[in-house]
Amino acid sequence: MVTINNIHQAREQISDIINETPIISSKQLSSICGNEVFLKGEHLQKTGSFKIRGATNKVKRAVNEGASLVTAASSGNHGQAVAYIANVLGVPATIVVPEDATVSKINAIKGYNGEIETCGTTSMERLPRAMELAELKEGVYIPPYDDPYIIAGQGTVGLEILEQLDDVDVVVVPIGGGGLISGVLTAIKNTKPHVKVIGVEPEIANDTYLSLEKGAITSISGTTTMADGLRTSQPGDLTFPIVQKYLDDIVLVSEEELRHALFFVLERMKQLIEPSSAVSVAAVMFDKLGVSDKNVACVISGGNVDVRKLGEIFPKQGLGVM
Repeated sequence: MVTINNIHQAREQISDIINETPIISSKQLSSICGNEVFLKGEHLQKTGSFKIRGATNKVKRAVNEGASLVTAASSGNHGQAVAYIANVLGVPATIVVPEDATVSKINAIKGYNGEIETCGTTSMERLPRAMELAELKEGVYIPPYDDPYIIAGQGTVGLEILEQLDDVDVVVVPIGGGGLISGVLTAIKNTKPHVKVIGVEPEIANDTYLSLEKGAITSISGTTTMADGLRTSQPGDLTFPIVQKYLDDIVLVSEEELRHALFFVLERMKQLIEPSSAVSVAAVMFDKLGVSDKNVACVISGGNVDVRKLGEIFPKQGLGVM
């Protein structure tokens, strides 16, 4: 299992690449939520998401061990991160993306000199193909979440939150495959165990929720949630035991709640975030956490939204402010 020492080592390894992202607040959001709410702005990170943290930690290790090529399977953000750091380190990268990947994310991968291959619409289709390509080309496959170096890199988000918000009570984290939340959990629970960590999934992409309920990794079929970065089929073999051990609670948000939260952050806070990020805000806006008068940090995991699709997400009449 990943340790707090692994996360501190990861921080040293990636410090020359990643940014320490800011904490953003809104009096209006805090008033709506009945808590002091802070957003950890990973949408302002290099490549537009937290994924660069884990990718840098893993790809650097692979290159140090002699890798001449890397591959990844990604709906977008992980692929961008792998392509970016591979380009910085001077090794080629092939990214396997779903057939319905957003145009903006594909263009970003290409912008970092990553080669694109499309395969299916689920992670269960993409992952084997990326592994196969790595084997065929004698390269190294970079997992999106289920890897100790990826988890440790993502855990640096948790270290920063504790340093930036000394009196934080609750940290709210989106859950996809579990790399981010397992890293944040490891960092926080081994530094300030009294701080609660609550995970959030869309109602229609609830594989971790179901897995925790059943006490074993449970798969779901393909999902159409607008939170495309959270469309994993099941939690990881490495991430799930960490979540089981440390997680204080997990909550679900509807697509409509997600839409309202996204609209608020875009319109009132002037922050361009992607739907996957908005689940953490939706959880606190719609009182899913069961806390009040607390200092709550919501991890905003990324900002790589395809602006051409915003018209599909929001009705023409708008949503208004709660």
